[in-house]
Amino acid sequence: MKRVRSLKSALLWWLLPGLVLIMGGTLWFSNQLLRDQVDLAYDRALAGALRAIDLNTSTISGGLSVEQPFLLLEFFELTTNARVYFRVSTEDGLAEIGSPFLPLPSQPLVSGQPQFYYAQHEETPVRVAALARPADPPLPSDPHGRIVVQVAESLGTREVFLDQVLRRSIERDALGIVMSVVLLVTGIVITLRPLTRLRDELESRPADDLRPIDDTDLPSEVRPLVAAVNRHMARYAEMARTQRQFLDDASHQLRTPLSVLRTQVDFALRETEPAEVRRALQAMHEGLDRAVRMANQMLALARARDASLAEGGLVTEPVDLVELAQGVARQLLPNARAKRLDFGVEAPSSPLPLQGSEWLLREALLNLVDNAIRYTPAGGAVTVRVLSDERHALLQVEDQGPGMSAHDIERAGVRFRRGEAGKQQAGAGLGLAIVHTIAQMHGAALRLETRDPPPGLCATLVFPLGPAPRAESQPKAGAS
Repeated sequence: MKRVRSLKSALLWWLLPGLVLIMGGTLWFSNQLLRDQVDLAYDRALAGALRAIDLNTSTISGGLSVEQPFLLLEFFELTTNARVYFRVSTEDGLAEIGSPFLPLPSQPLVSGQPQFYYAQHEETPVRVAALARPADPPLPSDPHGRIVVQVAESLGTREVFLDQVLRRSIERDALGIVMSVVLLVTGIVITLRPLTRLRDELESRPADDLRPIDDTDLPSEVRPLVAAVNRHMARYAEMARTQRQFLDDASHQLRTPLSVLRTQVDFALRETEPAEVRRALQAMHEGLDRAVRMANQMLALARARDASLAEGGLVTEPVDLVELAQGVARQLLPNARAKRLDFGVEAPSSPLPLQGSEWLLREALLNLVDNAIRYTPAGGAVTVRVLSDERHALLQVEDQGPGMSAHDIERAGVRFRRGEAGKQQAGAGLGLAIVHTIAQMHGAALRLETRDPPPGLCATLVFPLGPAPRAESQPKAGAS
């Protein structure tokens, strides 16, 4: 298996080599700068000796002469604690005074500008200062010639001093690198402690503990992650609660119909008369219808709630309410004809689009229309309307049933609760609960009103809508 690297080791792996590399480069650069500064300090003394010898050099006699600079050189040797060499010569080398074979620089000398360079003299490394100037007065042998003055010192004392300074500089910079590394490691460890505490807290929780994680002491960079985890845990907790509720509802609501069916089966098995057996089978058929309807409604309610809790929220698409209403009417038309109802749809001629979930909206409208058909007596009327204004789209189902009292309207949408009129009809009391849940998912409202004139009920789903032209209704279609 691929080894998973911790955040701490990843940070140290990226930062420590970079820090050491940067500090090493800084150390090398500072050492080079320090060497240049030491050379500059020593070269100032060397330049003073160079100027002094140059001032004691003369061509007035027609030849090259230098006043004895030995006291100057001796004083310079005492000052630098190194061996000192000098050489005064013409540029062509025909005349020279002092140490012979003192090397010239590799670059041509510029008159009046001293040049400093390292060289080798008699197998001794030296630092040389050289100065070229025109002969004044000119030498008869070379009227345009120049005089070259050189002063050199051995590098023993300079190198010892430079080594001491460089050693101290390296020790100081190395200590700085070590302290920076220690500080970096300590800072990373301390900074990541809240994540370690978060891990320990989550590992110590029971499996069913879905409380939100406290992000009070966590860094601001981690809080969005914790907030996302909390949202995910909240969705999972809600889904678990919905599943437990579904299981509780199923075990409670299906136990009675199944027990009744078993009793009816036992009764039918004991009977010998065909008429009694037929009545028992008819009762079993009605009980199965009620159980199937209850199971379907419970599954529809569970699916609606699961869709609202899905990752990323409800998946929506453009839905034409006119087409939706006409499709539901065609689906339930056989039920309406069986009761000889005046059943139809009043809708605008143009489409009325709405952003939503087509199968959920269909389920909601199916429940409203099915309830209207069930509660409307034979020969009555059920009308499905699609309306709109500048701000709302409406799906309206009007029936001529017994209607609902003000108390029943106030409690509408509660699971397994049935109004006074509903107690006389087969059902589970889940239809309006399904409609109410789907309406909430779409930001809509379920409005229940007594039909004017009574009796009857007008159930309306009101959806928020952007500016849209008012739709004109057409006469009912599909009446039976």
